[in-house]
Amino acid sequence: MVPNTAHGTLHVVGVGPGDPELLTVKAAKTLKAAKVIAHFCKHDKKGHARTIAEPYLAPTVRELRLAYPFTIEVAVEDPEYQRGIQRFYDACAEQLAGVLAQGQDVVLLCEGEPFLYGSAMYLFDRLKERFQTVVVPGIAAMNGCWSQAQLPMTHGDDVLCVLPATLPEADLTQWLKKADAAVLMKIGRNMPKVRRALAQSGRMPEARYVERGTQANGFSQPFSDCGDTAPYFSLVLVPGRKGAR
Repeated sequence: MVPNTAHGTLHVVGVGPGDPELLTVKAAKTLKAAKVIAHFCKHDKKGHARTIAEPYLAPTVRELRLAYPFTIEVAVEDPEYQRGIQRFYDACAEQLAGVLAQGQDVVLLCEGEPFLYGSAMYLFDRLKERFQTVVVPGIAAMNGCWSQAQLPMTHGDDVLCVLPATLPEADLTQWLKKADAAVLMKIGRNMPKVRRALAQSGRMPEARYVERGTQANGFSQPFSDCGDTAPYFSLVLVPGRKGAR
């Protein structure tokens, strides 16, 4: 399907890992020109992407809040989670489509990089065939975290593996054994599983935990010093450096 040029354009904008200064020039220009923005959030809170974008938005900008029906209340493996989240993304896409069909551009905010575990990609999938779409890449959370930790990750022919901590423990362990360098995301309630996988793979000594990377209250420490819980904005870095020169 060829998008109708009389419709508005969907701009999917990556706003980076947390520090408002870590936006691309293109992202900043797009935000400053925005008349309508959309952003994901919890019902009772301002979304993280919206907070990052704050310095660049006009006071008159129209906001479309896309409030998740649940976050941790329903387990990801529960069939109701998949049904519920699909209905949510369908409804969000139609909300944006209603504005785009009126000829108005919409800027959809996404923390980090939109196409790396970003919720924005699910609306992109639903709207890209119907409307003109521009994607502005952003600095990913892992980039911000390994820079804050001052931890070089890959050298020479090192292989970097990005692992969601929601994987089964045996799979995490095997990937950690095979990869030269690894980033473990979606930590949250999976900290005990991650701890066991790091220990079983022999990667615990070099593993580093980073929390709220690039944000004002961000910090990093050896994973071995961590407890069994972690907030949403956290990940684990396992550097490679097999071929450091």
